[in-house]
Amino acid sequence: MYAVIFRAEVNTLDDAYIENAKHLRQLAFSRYGCIDFVLSYEAGVEIAISYWKDEASIALWKQDIEHLAAQKNGRNSWYKSYRVQVAKIVRDYQYPLHPSRDTSRKGNPHG
Repeated sequence: MYAVIFRAEVNTLDDAYIENAKHLRQLAFSRYGCIDFVLSYEAGVEIAISYWKDEASIALWKQDIEHLAAQKNGRNSWYKSYRVQVAKIVRDYQYPLHPSRDTSRKGNPHG
């Protein structure tokens, strides 16, 4: 599994941004196989983390025509700056342990 970490210094988030973000999130799930998406906004900083099964899915998502348009809008108005990081998840566990969803080594909830 992979995570895409998007961290941005926000310029302005208008109604168009909110609608676009909702639409693109659904598109990422339905068309490109996004597994999960977490968003945080505080003190002018937005952090979004999306989870993916493989790098190929991330690459396809990055090149989606609607996503490309949103990236352009982000650079032109919504964000002062941003950073994107792609990370491979090497261990994944949780408490309480749910065996059907835990991807760490069996029998060791601490990986």
